[in-house]
Amino acid sequence: MVYELPVRLVVSRDLSMPLPMRLQYVAGDPYAVRAALHPLGYGGRIEWFFSRDMLAQALQGHAGHGDVRLWSGQGLGRDVLYIALSPPTDSILLEVPAQGVESFLRETRTVVPPGAESSQLDLDAELAHLLAGS
Repeated sequence: MVYELPVRLVVSRDLSMPLPMRLQYVAGDPYAVRAALHPLGYGGRIEWFFSRDMLAQALQGHAGHGDVRLWSGQGLGRDVLYIALSPPTDSILLEVPAQGVESFLRETRTVVPPGAESSQLDLDAELAHLLAGS
């Protein structure tokens, strides 16, 4: 499942830039959400993985720590989710429409309901794969 969201890269209090972001959820990796950013003028994409539960928790307050922090707030007269990413070189602050994240999470729950994530995992196959590499 792929979901496109228009987000804003917050450069300063008075300056932000539009930035496309694609959220992806796959039942085979039921705890994770992949976020792909496509910055203008940058040849590739930047990818981060979030916990689905962390996104849901952030809509109600604060979530994450360290390199990934999320919190809800107000931006341009609407509810937003702020995502602060701190890769090794620079920090990034994104402003994401909260309603878009809520819609995305609602759709993920139709793919894999909360609490049913472990039933999507083939732990025997994963263990065999790990052991084959050793």
